[in-house]
Amino acid sequence: MLAVPAPIRLVAGLGNPGREYENTRHNAGFLVIDRLATRLGLKLGFSGNWQALWGRTADGCTFLKPQTFMNLSGRAVRACAQFYKIAAAETLIIYDDLALPLGQLRLRKDGSSGGQNGMESVIDHLGTNAVPRLRVGIGAATGHRSMVDHVLGSFTVAERQEFDVAVERAADAVQHARFHGVEAAMNLFNRSPGDEMATKPKLAPRQPAQ
Repeated sequence: MLAVPAPIRLVAGLGNPGREYENTRHNAGFLVIDRLATRLGLKLGFSGNWQALWGRTADGCTFLKPQTFMNLSGRAVRACAQFYKIAAAETLIIYDDLALPLGQLRLRKDGSSGGQNGMESVIDHLGTNAVPRLRVGIGAATGHRSMVDHVLGSFTVAERQEFDVAVERAADAVQHARFHGVEAAMNLFNRSPGDEMATKPKLAPRQPAQ
C-alpha cells in the first residue's frame, strides 16, 4: 500500500511587516501568501496572540504572515501550529533565497535553513528541520551592492515582471502540495518553467480526509 502524503495544513510566508518592506525581495513569502489569499477569497486578519496576519480555508488550511520581523518568524509559526495541533510535516514555509536565480523555485521536505534567518527561527521553534519549505529565488547581489541592500531593496520594473510570474508559479506549487503532497509538487515545480509547463497537470483538488 502506498503511503499517503502528509496533508499541508499550515502555509506560512516569511517577510518583514511595514510599508517600507512591502515590495522588497525579502518579502517573497508575504507576496505568495497575498496571491493565494486573493485566489482563495481569504481576508487575512490580525492575531495578537500569534503576532501574525492569518486566514483559514473551509477545508482547514491556515495561511499565515508572521508580523514579528523575519528573524523571529518561528514564534508565530509555532503558536499557530500548537493552537491547531499541526505537525511540522504538515507545515509549508515560503521564503526568498539568494542562492537561486530570480524566479526559480525549490521545494524540499526538510533540511537546514541555508543561512536564511526566518527559516532558522522556524526550525528552532518547531524543534526539527523536517519542515517542508518552498524557496523562491531572488538572485544574488551584483556589482558593488551589499547583500543586505539587495535583499531589502525593491525589484526593478523588469525584475518585478519576471517575479510576478514566479509568484503565480509559487502559488500553484503551494496548491499542488496541499492537494497532492509535497513530493508530487517537488517533481513538478523543481524544474525550469519551460519544462514544467510541458507536463503540468490540472490542479484538481484532492479531497481532504474525513
